[in-house]
Amino acid sequence: MPTPGPGQVLVKSGAVGMCGTDYHAYDGNQNFFTYPRVLGHELGVTIVAFGDESVEGLAVGDRCAVVPYWECGKCVACNWNKPNCCTSLSVIGVHADGGMRDFFVVPVNKLVKSESLSLEQLALVETLCIGAHAVFRGTPRSGENCLVIGAGPVGMGTAQFAMAEGCKVAVMDINDQRLQFIRDAVGVQHTINALAEGDDAPDVVLARIFDNELPTLVFEATGNLGSMKNSFNYVAHGGKLVFVGHTKQEVSFDNPLFHSREMTLLGSRNALASDFARVISLIESGKVDVSPWITHRCGLDDFEENFLAWKNPKTGCIKGIITMGD
Repeated sequence: MPTPGPGQVLVKSGAVGMCGTDYHAYDGNQNFFTYPRVLGHELGVTIVAFGDESVEGLAVGDRCAVVPYWECGKCVACNWNKPNCCTSLSVIGVHADGGMRDFFVVPVNKLVKSESLSLEQLALVETLCIGAHAVFRGTPRSGENCLVIGAGPVGMGTAQFAMAEGCKVAVMDINDQRLQFIRDAVGVQHTINALAEGDDAPDVVLARIFDNELPTLVFEATGNLGSMKNSFNYVAHGGKLVFVGHTKQEVSFDNPLFHSREMTLLGSRNALASDFARVISLIESGKVDVSPWITHRCGLDDFEENFLAWKNPKTGCIKGIITMGD
């Protein structure tokens, strides 16, 4: 049993979400991973004990989401209020051991509590925050034409928050099952199969959706090298491209296309604690519905077989949750 020190909190893991980061880590192609590693960065936890005598606003038994990005607080990014891309950033479950263990210690400022959400719902917050932060990076305008490439959990979250900002959103993927899910669960009206041909080809459908214009805001949320390269072709003149997904490989693009359209290319990494508080508030108020997201569940005893199944797109897994203990 770990012992929390000053400014730290001992927490008990309740629910752990699995995402593309974990699957890429298993396959050995996640950018920032080091091994061996305990997984788990999408977390719903319960407070067990404090290292200090008391902490204002928190109490033993509170249910919290964990902000898994732990910064140095001293570098240029931290000094400019961008701790999500700290030069010495440590992400638990990636650079340091994560929450797929019974108990662990967390800095008190990395806990965001909820009065009403379940541990499973709290384990979804981090994924939603990735999308929320990406939309923040894109500075959308109400009525703007927006394309989200990738209908996985991060793409779904991105689409939800782009819609919340008043954008006209289309989502592209190669998986019809995921596209159907995002129509049903998120309410996205316009979806595109990236492999379709003829009248259903992406270029034809985009022109139909956006009145013969390309979208001025494009989010690439797959992390697939081919998709990332191709995404430049979908950005309108004067538009923005936000890379939400990432790859270990070099991404190249056609400079005349990029230059002639005066594109803005942005990276989006992780999220801020303020994103966590905002997302929790939106779920609590019912403005964001996460109930359809969890499609698969397991415990630790049968985790290995389920994890290997979930990473297969044919399983239809949108979000798998591991329930920790009692």
